[in-house]
Order: sequence, then C-alpha cells, then structure tokens
Amino acid sequence: MTEAVTRWIEQHAHRLSTSGPDAPLADLRPLAGVVGDARVVAVGASIRQSRELSVLSHRIVRFLVEEKGFRSLALEGDDASRLGLDEHIRTGAGDPRAMLAEARSFWQTGEILDVIRWMRSCNRRNPGDPVRFIGAIEEWTPSLDGLAGIEQGLAEGAIRWHERTGDKIVYWGGLAHTAVGDPRTVSPSSPPQTHRNAGGYLREHFGADYVSIGLTFQHGTAPYRIPAPPAEFADASLGTTGLDAYLLDLRADGPAPVRAWLDARAKTRLIGPEYDPADDAAYHLSGGSLAGWFDAVVHAQEITPASPLLASA
Repeated sequence: MTEAVTRWIEQHAHRLSTSGPDAPLADLRPLAGVVGDARVVAVGASIRQSRELSVLSHRIVRFLVEEKGFRSLALEGDDASRLGLDEHIRTGAGDPRAMLAEARSFWQTGEILDVIRWMRSCNRRNPGDPVRFIGAIEEWTPSLDGLAGIEQGLAEGAIRWHERTGDKIVYWGGLAHTAVGDPRTVSPSSPPQTHRNAGGYLREHFGADYVSIGLTFQHGTAPYRIPAPPAEFADASLGTTGLDAYLLDLRADGPAPVRAWLDARAKTRLIGPEYDPADDAAYHLSGGSLAGWFDAVVHAQEITPASPLLASA
C-alpha cells in the first residue's frame, strides 16, 4: 500500500513555495478547484510555531482574498478587536507589533505581523472593499460546557458573522479545531478529549460550502526538535515523496489501496506549545480518517521555527 500511496501522491501533488508570503501565487492556482464556491475555508495547522506552515497559510489567505473574493479572516486564538488589530487594519491606528505583544504566545511571531501588515496594505489599496477580522459575537452562548462548548462557540461565531455580513470567511487556526471532527479525539490529555469540534459544526451547517485544508509536516524544529512521525501516522505517508512542500486534493480519484488509506481510521500530528520529543507519538489527532477530516492537505517536509516577534523587522 505504501508504494501505491507514494506514487499517487507524486502524481497528484502540486509543488508549493515556502520562500515567503509575498511569493507569486501561480503555484496555488490548483487550490481554486478545491475551494470552488465555498463560503468558509479553514486552514488548520498541526503546529502553530512553524515558519513554513505559517508562510503557506499566509499565501493561502492571500490567494483566497485576491483570487476568490474572501473578505473576512478568523484568526483563531485571541481577539483581534480587543488587541486593536481590527481598527489598525481599517485605519492604520496604533502599532501592530505592540498589539501582538499583548496577544497569546502563538500570535507573537514575525509571520503573524506580516499578515497584519499585508491586511493593512490591502485596505490602503482598496478602501471601498476592505479585508477585516471576524468580530466578537456576544449575543449567543454555547449550550455545551468546557472544551466542547468552546468548539461550538468557535463555529457559531463564524456562522453568525457570515449571516451578518455575507462575507466569505477564511478560518485560520489549529488543525484540532478545523478538521471535520464529528467527533474527534485529541491527545495527549487525561482522559483524551473526544467531542465534535468546530469543523464538525461548520460542515454540518455549511455542508460542501465548508472546505477543510490541513497543514502537516514530516520533521524539523519549532523550536524543539521534532523527529519523523511514527510509521502509522498519516504524516509519515505524506512525507514519502521528494517534494519540499505540496498541495494534495484528497478528493481526487485513486486506486483501491489509495482510497483505503484515505478512508481508514488515522492519526495525524497535533503539537501545541507544550511538547515532549521523547513522547512524540502521544501528540496526535485521531477518531477519523484523512479524507474525512480534510478536503485537501498542504504538506511541508521540514519545518523551522517561526520568527520571534522581537526579532522581526
């Protein structure tokens, strides 16, 4: 099965550039066929502290805004309005570096600062058709408690924003939240957390108009050393090609061994701010299949650390 999967990936993968967020977008044109007329596209990374996955995510956001008419960004993990970032991209008020210094740790990177600066430049050029952050939706309270309620709330915020504005939305966050999990399990935790996630709620509401893109990797540092994944992880098979980074449409036709691999119960990496390389296999998403979680994957062979905010120019 491994050889058949590798051949299929090599035949269907589209090579991508990680040179920088300003790289030309021609290599991302195949993404148009994946997105179609979707109203919400999720870009979910298996790790948030990687330069390569951050650059790829930024380039996907650029493509969706510039080529597909998306106008709202849900940047998961903090409140852009609370920090003043929404006003900054609209008016130019304030220092985005100082604002990000007050955000959660995984927003405090040069790569996220690049996103803010790009959004502001978009709005300077097109004041009548701005890009904006999703705002807080305060009139709705999740019906579930704890982490399950958080997932429900994340999805409901995007749903209500779309109903209010009509904007097509890019939801940029962590893979645990954006994969179509109905339910899904995240580890390590004691006990493991199993419940429907935001992606599950969004697929239920939007159907095929919710498109899930998973960003995975094979090995690297971010900033801790991360070894190659266990052989049974989906990431291991995705890393068997010679491509540095690529886009793969998981809905493409494939022979029986490939479909079996795509539809089989799977594990894929899921690494947060806390990570123990000696227990690498414990950090994963499970409870579904690769093709069930994602419409497409963007895979990077090797990752390096994101830039500390203080070090970015």
